[in-house]
Amino acid sequence: MSRKKNHKDREVSQRQLRVGEELRHALAELLERGEMRDPELRDASITVTMVDVSPDLRNALAFIVPLGGQNADIILAAMRRAAPFFRARLARMIDLRFTPELRFELDRSFDHASHINQLLHTPEVARDLKPDDDGEGEES
Repeated sequence: MSRKKNHKDREVSQRQLRVGEELRHALAELLERGEMRDPELRDASITVTMVDVSPDLRNALAFIVPLGGQNADIILAAMRRAAPFFRARLARMIDLRFTPELRFELDRSFDHASHINQLLHTPEVARDLKPDDDGEGEES
């Protein structure tokens, strides 16, 4: 049985996975409520795709994606400014001995997948992926 790995290719414990998922759900709920004072966050639609938690559960890295990727840098800066707000709210929502310090990063995996898809559909790659039609293996 292979274990999941975090974004730095380290093995992740079941507890890290559970706490990360709990944090992801709680952050999504806070964002859905729209209680933030920051106007850049109040009306923004943001998805929390994943939360990596350190082995000691004291640090968490949340990956976010603004709807349609719009204003990503502005949203990321606002989320970073609001990290203490989110941490305080999470402390009330989740039963942990210590509420992790939060950091936010943009989730670029969707951009990466889209880029690979574009590359696979270029004429050069499509030609290389096309099955041979030279009649190999067929009898005349």
